[in-house]
Amino acid sequence: MKRLFRLTLLAISLCFACSVWAQDVLKLSTTTSTENSGLLKAILPSFEAEAKLKVQVIAVGTGKALELAKNGDVDVALVHAREAEDQFVAAGHGVNRRDVMFNDFVIVGPEQDPAGVKKEKDLLQALKKIILANQRFVSRGDNSGTEVMEQKYWKLIGDKPKGTSYVSAGLGMGEVLNMSAEMQAYTLSDRATFYAYKAKTGLKILFEGDERMRNPYGVIAVNPAKYKDINYKSALRFIDWLTSDQGRKEIAAFKINGEQVFFVSP
Repeated sequence: MKRLFRLTLLAISLCFACSVWAQDVLKLSTTTSTENSGLLKAILPSFEAEAKLKVQVIAVGTGKALELAKNGDVDVALVHAREAEDQFVAAGHGVNRRDVMFNDFVIVGPEQDPAGVKKEKDLLQALKKIILANQRFVSRGDNSGTEVMEQKYWKLIGDKPKGTSYVSAGLGMGEVLNMSAEMQAYTLSDRATFYAYKAKTGLKILFEGDERMRNPYGVIAVNPAKYKDINYKSALRFIDWLTSDQGRKEIAAFKINGEQVFFVSP
């Protein structure tokens, strides 16, 4: 009787293991902002339940996310650097790119605002004040969509903080916000991650609202013609769901402390 019981348990265990191993897996490379903000944790369970598959998330800067996709290490990428996305598709690495959502960038820093950033109405003038006041600025330094945008701003100004005033962290957004809080420094953040870390950092939004700070996100499937083992079918299913009425509803419903931080693309 005991032997029969053990064999039954073994059979059940093997069946469970087989069901797990057989489960379809979709590999997604994405920006740290979608994970740090809590968005993916909020919306992916609905997709996984509907599609009956598991999404394996690799959250890195946009540059690295696209590199993983280029190398065929993932099936789909959700990123926010439109120029890089267009180049990725034009080079034949990705297909079926679609607009998904947007939020915006904000300049955050210590409440005392030693550079007087919050008095400015123009983005470039606000950044110039940080340079002139010789205040520390922490950069992502990871080729993320956020850093790409930040570097565009410095290029437009024709200057940037110098020496020890400029800290290139090589870290994700959440870690950079923590570092900025410790150093009482300024940084550029996407609004969603800032809200998610606001309570623990004590940093304040000191500049926002400039049209040049709009932050759009796109989703791209890896080109199956380049990599035969890409899970292209599930990648397309994810893209379709993310841009469907249900996916858009999930994105719009996601809030941090009652604040909507991602808005679906028109």
